[in-house]
Amino acid sequence: MGADSDPGANPAVPWRKALYVRQPFPDNYVDRRFLEELQRNIRVRQYCYWPVVREAGLVAQQVSCVAVFVTLWSYMELGELLPSTLLWASLGCAFLGYGLYEALGRTSSQARTRLTDLQSAAIFLAFTFGFSPILKTLTESVSTDTVYAMSALMFLAHLVSFPYAQPSPPGSLSLNAALFGSVCLASRLPGALHTFTMLTCALLVFALWPCLLHRLREWAEWSFPGAAGLVCVGGVSGLATLWPGGAFLLSVALMTLIFLCPLLLLRLQRHKDNIHGPWDEAEIREDLSRFLQ
Repeated sequence: MGADSDPGANPAVPWRKALYVRQPFPDNYVDRRFLEELQRNIRVRQYCYWPVVREAGLVAQQVSCVAVFVTLWSYMELGELLPSTLLWASLGCAFLGYGLYEALGRTSSQARTRLTDLQSAAIFLAFTFGFSPILKTLTESVSTDTVYAMSALMFLAHLVSFPYAQPSPPGSLSLNAALFGSVCLASRLPGALHTFTMLTCALLVFALWPCLLHRLREWAEWSFPGAAGLVCVGGVSGLATLWPGGAFLLSVALMTLIFLCPLLLLRLQRHKDNIHGPWDEAEIREDLSRFLQ
């Protein structure tokens, strides 16, 4: 690179940065102007603390959604929550959420009608209710510890693969992982109605709620922090009724996600050092649309 002192270089002929020009210089020759074009951090985005905290609330509320679902499942397993009660409550929340979703308005790219949505919901409920006896006996030959471990791994995969930047509709990998973990837990409940109720609740929590929350972020941005905060409070409060130590750990994890992780991001952003210069790959900026017609 320091080829200015190369004995084969001809100082009488100026060097030009041209690829298809024969010059009396080695192929790897550059002059002293090479590092003058060095640029640092030209495409680095500068973040502010509170907007990052706001976006981190989406991650925290998704963790709380898993806590809410596990709490409901625990109450059903203990026999303290009737499946009919949870089923009617889930259907009521679904109707209220759908009404709010419609009130916020549809975009021009959403061509689905209310009748189509009703048909999809009816098909899902019918198939889930019909297959509930089969799903109830799905993991009979598997030990309970294995089922709990599989559920924990699936919920972890759901949280890791969830498309936080565009949660509507939820990603297929994230949704499938959450539903698989829900099926594993629901198969340990006493009856087929319990299984059907938990799968209906899982669809409401892991599929429909992210769509409504995303709509709130788009059309009623002021309501998003309150909705995410209510979910976090519900997750911690519900877990506290069963396991106070677990509720404390969950609250610490949520505070870390919401307040500490954004601060760590901003601190680490100061050490970011990206360099750009003439050694980068060439970018063709010519308009080639005329060749595509």
